[in-house]
Amino acid sequence: MPHSASMIVTLSLAAILFYLSAAGVLARPLVTGGQPLARWGMALALVAALAHAGALLGAHRGTLDLHFFAALSLVAWIASALTLVVNLSRPVAGLGILIFPLSAAFLAIDAFLAPRTAPMAMSWQIEMHVTIAVFAFGFLSLAAALAILLAIQERALRRSRFGHWVRALPPLTLTEVLLFRLIAAGFVLLTLTLVTGALFVGDLFSQHLVHKTVLSIVAWVVFGVLLWGRWRYGWRGIRAVNLTLTGMAILLLAFFGTKLVLELILHRTA
Repeated sequence: MPHSASMIVTLSLAAILFYLSAAGVLARPLVTGGQPLARWGMALALVAALAHAGALLGAHRGTLDLHFFAALSLVAWIASALTLVVNLSRPVAGLGILIFPLSAAFLAIDAFLAPRTAPMAMSWQIEMHVTIAVFAFGFLSLAAALAILLAIQERALRRSRFGHWVRALPPLTLTEVLLFRLIAAGFVLLTLTLVTGALFVGDLFSQHLVHKTVLSIVAWVVFGVLLWGRWRYGWRGIRAVNLTLTGMAILLLAFFGTKLVLELILHRTA
């Protein structure tokens, strides 16, 4: 095995191990009711994210590879990195219980199961457009994970069930405030994605981008309506959760649904 290939395998395995270890450490108090171990969990996740970044850079030659599994691994890394950054100012380590195992799974698939791919040549304008797009997806993915936590907390409140696993989650008000901040940041990035796409993408039909564009616009409208409803009417709770997850589902179809059909079924590049 070439030296570079063995290094990528080593980094990938290390990242997977540390992601799963971090998730296990963070989840342990939810099961046992013991003291939170957020600092240890996030330290393990930091090592995982650094190894994941190294594996991505090595496997995809330091450039953006937008093939299906490579893109999934990249977005997972962004979501993990954002979890670490957000936790510096807000105690949301519980997000890692959802995010880190998914990052481990997507990295494992990209590193060990997916066929090898080469990054497609892109102009700097398209690279900028794509970079903004993946960060928009990362922010909104994190918002969707928070929405799931919020739904769990809302359900527990309605049923008056306050187990130690619920008490270990971030405070409800903190979760809700952070949810809307992440949606607002993602909405701005998604807006820039659509604007740069309109400016720099040439032929939508020849590049198989019509469905992706239409679905992205629909998701943008959903998130825009949610932010407007929050500002104008104070929308919160289950309504916010449902709209967040709806918008994220549409965006998932836009980013990966069309790519899955084109690459894995029709064997075309998108």
